[in-house]
Amino acid sequence: MDYSQYETYGFDRISAFNMSTGYEERSYQAHWHSYGEILLVGPGKTNIYMVNQNTYELVEGDFLLIWPMEMHAIIDADRKESLVIQFSNAFMNSLFDLQRIMHFYRNLHVLCINSHPELVAKLRAIADKMKEIFFAAGPDRELRCCILLMQFMLTLDEHREEFAPEIHGGESYSYTDTVLRRIISVTDYIKNNLTADDLSQGAMAEMAGISKDYFSRIFRNITGTNYSKWLNMIRLEKATELLADKNMTLTEIAMHSGFQSISSFNRVFHAEKGMSPGEYRALLMPSYPE
Repeated sequence: MDYSQYETYGFDRISAFNMSTGYEERSYQAHWHSYGEILLVGPGKTNIYMVNQNTYELVEGDFLLIWPMEMHAIIDADRKESLVIQFSNAFMNSLFDLQRIMHFYRNLHVLCINSHPELVAKLRAIADKMKEIFFAAGPDRELRCCILLMQFMLTLDEHREEFAPEIHGGESYSYTDTVLRRIISVTDYIKNNLTADDLSQGAMAEMAGISKDYFSRIFRNITGTNYSKWLNMIRLEKATELLADKNMTLTEIAMHSGFQSISSFNRVFHAEKGMSPGEYRALLMPSYPE
């Protein structure tokens, strides 16, 4: 694999929302960033995209969801009339319900117009309104677009019954808001304490005040994955940020991200990213020795 074609891009920290369209290029190299993207596919015979290690062939009217920190690329697509919506991860994490929605749909990347016509039609109407407001360039366009982004996420969540079997294997996901808030509180604690002595599932269940078995079931329903995999994902998110610091060694990065050894860090990183931490660092800083 030619890793030199990968790039990373930042997002204006002042802005919570951005939108763009009118791209002439048919492809774009693999890259990742700390903000999320929603792509509305425009007309064209070919629209092939990659998210993480999965490739999707889409049609006009489909939505592609790219969550923060996910590697993605445009393989070959007619992009002139596609619409790209970008949103700050900090904005999504600022509201409990947005965190909940992002957790639940973390493994969902495609909203297909043929499979979910009613939902996609509703979301298309919201996206069109965003476009109208954003490109009118009014003084309050960011606020108005963020309100519409919240409406977009809420509308998606109102159709969760359509996606629950796909995301969670048909398991029940009934739980109270109180339990949900406890789980989100635990996830926030973990993100801020990755080097804590005990982040085991049992310890986190005790922190949430629920049984370990119930915690395991509800955690999977909320996040879309099991606790161990989610914890590794959060550690990797931290590690990818630290890899940009050329003054830190890979061992230091592993320790600061909560991995117990450099070998476990390398194994988990390669399984998720398809490359070693050293190779990934070379993408961030091409002149940096692996």
